[in-house]
Amino acid sequence: MITGMSFVSVWVLDQDSAKDFYTAKLGCELTNDLQLDNGMRWLTVRPEAEQVRALVAKGALSPGVMATSDCRADHRALSSAGVQFLQEPATRPYGIEAVLRDDSGNWYSFTQRTA
Repeated sequence: MITGMSFVSVWVLDQDSAKDFYTAKLGCELTNDLQLDNGMRWLTVRPEAEQVRALVAKGALSPGVMATSDCRADHRALSSAGVQFLQEPATRPYGIEAVLRDDSGNWYSFTQRTA
């Protein structure tokens, strides 16, 4: 059974700056800062559980984008099934997008890409 995400890679231009941002500004806990044999640096942080719950509750986190081949039709079907949409389907430079929300506050871009 999947119980959560173990790691999410965030590529940064400056690890010292990123370390400061995620720990001093966002309040994450530093869990690793190791220099590896190949010259790479392994830097990991984790948010406190209460921080994550608060961000999810106010809808500040988006796990990603869900793809669809017909945004408008699927929007109608999902709305009929009780899915909450924060934004109706709209034409964007990259396609047609709606934004849906799950019952925990996570929001997803629901996107039909242009050909």
